[in-house]
Amino acid sequence: MRVPASASLTVSGTKRVWKKEAADVSGRWWQRGTVAAGLAVALGVGTAGCSNGGTSPAEVASKAASAGAKVTAAASSAVAEASRAVESAGAKVTGAASQAASAVASATAAADKKLQEIKGGVNAKGEVTLGKPVTAGDGRTSVEVTARNTTDASKSFAVQINFRDSGGNLLDASVVDISDVAAGKSGQATALSNRKLTGAVTAEVGAAVRY
Repeated sequence: MRVPASASLTVSGTKRVWKKEAADVSGRWWQRGTVAAGLAVALGVGTAGCSNGGTSPAEVASKAASAGAKVTAAASSAVAEASRAVESAGAKVTGAASQAASAVASATAAADKKLQEIKGGVNAKGEVTLGKPVTAGDGRTSVEVTARNTTDASKSFAVQINFRDSGGNLLDASVVDISDVAAGKSGQATALSNRKLTGAVTAEVGAAVRY
């Protein structure tokens, strides 16, 4: 109920005009109406938000947690798979390196044994020269070996050839025989690696015995 701003009231025969009081009452009623309307709108929006699609906040949170768990599980699986692949590759590399080291040790031991079996031989390393290493038809590395006999009698030579990679690492070793080289003459033979060697390979005289 609104009271007109110009309303008046007679009390005990006295007429009092209460425009101010009427205005105050009208203002309070207007404020209450505004607050009520705002509350109704807010409640309407909240209700619409909850009822839209029939999904409650708890259900939304549950679905988000479930999706996060699936993503985490997938990421963990991918990491585990990558770790297994790295371990497998590492094992293969380690195995190959171990086999190569074993082959080098075996070849070196065989070359040393052959040279030690020669009786009465003398060091002739300075009398041996090598050609340029090449790859043979079977994939092994070969190198031409030349031994010069500086004595006045026929001699034979046993020469150990070491094959190395570009970094100087020993890859293989073999012994080649150059037999019955006439006095003052040179003899030749071809040394072959015991297995296929890859990359840039160099050759050097590891030892040479004249006998």
